[in-house]
Amino acid sequence: MNLKMGYVILYVENLEKTKHFYGELLGLELKNEFGTYIEYNTGATILSFNTREDVRELTGLPIPDGIRKEQTFEIGFVTEEVEAVVEKFREAGVKVLMEPVVKPWGQKVAYVEDPDGHFIEICSPIE
Repeated sequence: MNLKMGYVILYVENLEKTKHFYGELLGLELKNEFGTYIEYNTGATILSFNTREDVRELTGLPIPDGIRKEQTFEIGFVTEEVEAVVEKFREAGVKVLMEPVVKPWGQKVAYVEDPDGHFIEICSPIE
């Protein structure tokens, strides 16, 4: 069996805030938009979003409302300009969870929070 990750879907409350964060602030290229479902090109894996309400209707899964405070994953975006990206978010009113720091392995890492409380890592490449 040869599996490859094709996409990740995050469930969100407000699609317009999500589009602003990922499309305008992060600068990701919108690949597809079908009603409340959107996809962004991020390289080999597509990053997708859909509203919690629509996913409940489509699947019948018990998707909770509202922002969840417990986190079990993060999304990482790699850039040579960690400080500049974090500053762009700060100027747009995005909550910065952790300022850029250099980890013992030499990678620069910072965290911000998207409109639904998902942790977004902004980091330099690992060399």
